[in-house]
Amino acid sequence: MSEHTERYLQIFADSFLPLLRAGLAFTVPLTVISFALGLALAVATALARLSDFRPLVLLARFYVWIVRGTPLLVQLFIIFYGLPSLGILIDAFPAAVIGFSLSVGAYGSEIVRAAIVSIPRGQWEAAYSLGQTRGQALRRIILPQAARVSVPPLSNSFISLVKDTSLAAAVTVTELFQKGQQIAAATYEPMLVYCEVALIYLVFCTVLGALQRRLERHFDRYAAV
Repeated sequence: MSEHTERYLQIFADSFLPLLRAGLAFTVPLTVISFALGLALAVATALARLSDFRPLVLLARFYVWIVRGTPLLVQLFIIFYGLPSLGILIDAFPAAVIGFSLSVGAYGSEIVRAAIVSIPRGQWEAAYSLGQTRGQALRRIILPQAARVSVPPLSNSFISLVKDTSLAAAVTVTELFQKGQQIAAATYEPMLVYCEVALIYLVFCTVLGALQRRLERHFDRYAAV
């Protein structure tokens, strides 16, 4: 085995655990927290878009328009680097959570809204015939069906978010990608280290993809019943 090969293997072995720890300590929590908050925001925004209260509809549309029309990286910079000029100081991790949650909320709201609209009008009418209010019909009948429809696209959004969290490195969150940058700078082997980072992202996304397929099969069985 050549000296260069031994060095590459040693760097790979030495950097794997620090990279994995950064992924588990920052990338995974950042993804889960941001998606959970973003999903709640997505449902609220979708319901606002479908409401009869015009100002609420306009506010929801404005939020979606702003977030979808500007780059996520720019949004993170505004939150972390821009807000301090207004006297609003936010630590790196919470700033990243806010940025990613707003992004998930805006894009996810379109998925949820489309899922709700796809439910046949007869489902609403059946609920009303049973004496249910609009809120009860939405909570007991419409949203459960919309959730099943939303699972595949929302799962894809979750997997995409895992990869998008690499942008948090730009606001100094020591997640997987930034840890890779630090190791690459120290070892002078960017190709090797970044390939290792990509491999860990690939493992994360592969596991999530398998869980997504199981979740979809679960909802398919539920729908068949």
